Amino acid sequence: MGLWAWSLGTCFFELSQKPAAFMRVHALVLFAAVDLVAQTPALAPKPLWNGRDLAGWHGQRHFDPYKLAAMTPDKRAAMRAEDDATMRQHWRVDGAELVNDGDGAYLTSDVDFGDAEFQLSYKTVALADSGIYLRGCPQVQIWDTTEAGGKWKLGADKGSGGLWNNEKHPRMPLVLADRPFGEWNELRIVHVGERVWVWLHGKQTVDGAVMENYWDRQRPLPATGPLQLQTHGGA
Repeated sequence: MGLWAWSLGTCFFELSQKPAAFMRVHALVLFAAVDLVAQTPALAPKPLWNGRDLAGWHGQRHFDPYKLAAMTPDKRAAMRAEDDATMRQHWRVDGAELVNDGDGAYLTSDVDFGDAEFQLSYKTVALADSGIYLRGCPQVQIWDTTEAGGKWKLGADKGSGGLWNNEKHPRMPLVLADRPFGEWNELRIVHVGERVWVWLHGKQTVDGAVMENYWDRQRPLPATGPLQLQTHGGA
């Protein structure tokens, strides 16, 4: 069984002094495929983001992929143009970083992934709330886990790194592993078939749980789909 291994370098979600949430991402790196049976070593990494512009990425709002596929080509192209416009408005390159101002379409990979490994580092601050869509489905949760953040009733007290949108299968992280605001959080996600494993600083938060198909829970998770970095509004 092959496992595609990718790495999202340093990624953080922060809330500025202004009422808008920010996401910064840099050093996106692509690794070669690794055969889990033969233990074939990975090749040297290649950049997933070119460090200059948004080539290789497009905008896509939170939208049912089955409805998207059912659209006429003209309507689908029109929606893509709208999402690309909001992506360009709310995402920018700042030195070696991708920056989002907390609004606009999600930054979405042009490449679809099947079995994959993602590694990223992120920082978060008070009231931040976001996530990582796998194969276009929500999501590995990242948020403010403090009581002051106001989302304990939604499970924020359990921590980041869970499959928050699950209903039948485990949705909350196994441990609370979030570091204090201002410190880096190291996240590793392994996705094989419908199952997901997640570690936060080496502490396992998801252990092979089935990730449900948010868009149609009667269907299995799509075999492939894009990686999306969620934007989640202002403060």
